Amino acid sequence: MSSHRRRRGFRGRPLLTLLAAAFLLVGVCAATGIAWDPFARTSGQDGASAAATAAPWSAGPDTGSSSPAPSATAPAPPAPGGSPGADGRGGAAGAGGSGGQRPAGALPFDLPGPSALRTGGAGRKLVFAHYFTPYPLSLDNASADADYYTRNYLNPGGENGKHERYGGLLRDRPLPVPPKEGNWERANLEQEVRTARAAGLDGFTLDMLSLSGPNRDRAHLLMEAAHAVDPAFKIMLMPDMTSLNTDDPGVLADAVAALGKTPAAHRLGDGRLVVSPFKAEARDVAWWTQVLDLLKTRHGIRTAFVPTFLDFDANGARFAPISHGFSEWGSRSYVGQESATRDVQRAHGMGKIWMQPVSVQDARPNQGIYDEAGNTATLRSTWTHAIDDGADWVQLTTWNDYSEGSQFAPSLHNGYAYLDLSSYYLTRFKTGSWPEIVRDTLYVSARTQFAAADPTGTQSLVMSLRKGSAAPRDSVEVLSFLTAPATVRTAVGAAQDEHEAPAGIHSALLPLRPGTSSAVVVRDGRPGTEVKLPYAADRTVEVQDLQYYAVTSGRDQVVSSK
Repeated sequence: MSSHRRRRGFRGRPLLTLLAAAFLLVGVCAATGIAWDPFARTSGQDGASAAATAAPWSAGPDTGSSSPAPSATAPAPPAPGGSPGADGRGGAAGAGGSGGQRPAGALPFDLPGPSALRTGGAGRKLVFAHYFTPYPLSLDNASADADYYTRNYLNPGGENGKHERYGGLLRDRPLPVPPKEGNWERANLEQEVRTARAAGLDGFTLDMLSLSGPNRDRAHLLMEAAHAVDPAFKIMLMPDMTSLNTDDPGVLADAVAALGKTPAAHRLGDGRLVVSPFKAEARDVAWWTQVLDLLKTRHGIRTAFVPTFLDFDANGARFAPISHGFSEWGSRSYVGQESATRDVQRAHGMGKIWMQPVSVQDARPNQGIYDEAGNTATLRSTWTHAIDDGADWVQLTTWNDYSEGSQFAPSLHNGYAYLDLSSYYLTRFKTGSWPEIVRDTLYVSARTQFAAADPTGTQSLVMSLRKGSAAPRDSVEVLSFLTAPATVRTAVGAAQDEHEAPAGIHSALLPLRPGTSSAVVVRDGRPGTEVKLPYAADRTVEVQDLQYYAVTSGRDQVVSSK
């Protein structure tokens, strides 16, 4: 339940100091060519909140809007073949924060290059990430210490106090980028495409939020940016039926056609444009039939309809006659994922493809709800279901919806950790083989506060657990990818410990304690790979923040306070 309590005044965090330092690092690294790296919509479980959950937020300045978790141990047979990427390690240019190549040794394995991931059987297993236009890399091309994210979205008093009740709109933001000359918005979108491509993604699903205004303009610019960076990087159109303000099938058909005629729009091999509306059940089958007919007769566009439901069980059979495939937005906790197996089987039984949702976490301050992600358990569980259940496509939900805390994109508080982990499972999903672990890599994830912490600032609406979620837990997870067995020494605050980890993937959970968390691989008494999560946990907090923060040893870190 929502809480409405009075708090004493918000005293603030040294966030501006952190962002100022981060911005300076970005500028220096960009100038030297070095990549800079710091260290969900509704799940269908709560249909009553669906419309509020998916409603768009302000697009920036002056817009006028405001199965139980599987074992973490996986086999590691030889890496699949394939041509290397531009960096010689299977990566591609653009993985870094400055748009440069992926740093050497960023991943525990060698990621196959785009050509290997897009041909043969791998090319039929498509992976998209849901792109949310309100949160691009920059909203105003300003320095990160004083840009729109810092002034208005991360600040509880931002946008004239409209977000103060829930402690600010966002708890995280995209990695800061330096201001750019010329068409900076397109340049930033191109950088995001490069980052996604370097992680092995085939494209974005584009949330079509608006028929006019900044979100629509940004959608068109993304289509241009994607085609300019990589003509094979595709954008699947996803009309958002919780926010598009029209009941006219012709209006929607015209809007889809305007984007669908661009070269970047995702089409099947037979030329059909893929249309995958979010919350498709908001309109009935007859209405959608009119949209598809108008696309064909008015615009000459044949379509492959792949509706994304909030409730597939209640709607799949009705939509089957007009659909090429199905998807569901999915849940955001590691428990209750068994339904994914049934969904794939039902879709395939009707002769349809299935696009599986894969998620990392979900925490929505403005709605007062969150899911218990269990550190990386939700990410690993949803990916494992996509692999084991035989899904045809995957949608990462989401690339960059920071208002839901569901982002896979590189962010200030998570760096590349979640995207790098996804690249491992993506490789298995597309190639059918687990990639060989060729370098020790550690991932540490934890919250910066305890789940039951009562914020002491002015926040009056606090998040409570969503129905169907796992129970809250206060844990630090050390996820190890090891080439050979080793001892992993850990420190959580003042508590030091160690555990034996096998070759391959291993997850160890430790009790959360005040202070920072770190881990180091030790073999034959000698320390090797190490990592530190530079954000300290505290029992006393001014703003509630129930997202998990994460760090990887494969990337450089900026160690700084929150």
